[in-house]
Amino acid sequence: MMTVGVLALQGAFEEHIAFLRRLGVEVFEIRKRGDLRRAFDGLILPGGESTVISSLLRELKIMESLREAVKNGLPVLGTCAGLILLAKEIAASEERYLGTMDINVVRNGYGRQLGSFAKKGLFLGKKIEMRFIRAPYIKEVGKNVRVLAVVDHKIVAAQEGNQLVTAFHPELTGDDTVHRHFLEIIHEHTAMDFKK
Repeated sequence: MMTVGVLALQGAFEEHIAFLRRLGVEVFEIRKRGDLRRAFDGLILPGGESTVISSLLRELKIMESLREAVKNGLPVLGTCAGLILLAKEIAASEERYLGTMDINVVRNGYGRQLGSFAKKGLFLGKKIEMRFIRAPYIKEVGKNVRVLAVVDHKIVAAQEGNQLVTAFHPELTGDDTVHRHFLEIIHEHTAMDFKK
């Protein structure tokens, strides 16, 4: 059975856990360094406050372990704050967190007026509901990054190999399109490992 670890330090992790369980996936919470000793096939970095989550990752001494795991091919889904954690560049900031995905993001990209809103948009050609909560957006992508969704001329979902990010919160809707795509990435990665 597939196992996914969900970073459970702060933010919307419970909704991801419930979503994955409905899809028949074994899930566990990552709260401390020791939790990373478990074998798992994928990782979810949920929404929340990126600065708070990154501080906790450093304090718990798990930032480097997660960075290495993602660099070595561990499939990861980063939503909202998780997108910011994975970005190599954050506009108007010197701050870097995991920095594994070749994207430049704008934190709180929609400003206060549009702090939270919902829209319908195409994700891999399928129209889905997208819920944005003080969301970032992707300003630029590297040459190996595939854009998966654009809303109002802003990139809101992308993939680079084993890394999938969304500026919106797929776990807050009833639509499992994004999570199913993430599980496909895990299946592909597992198959590649098997071939090695």
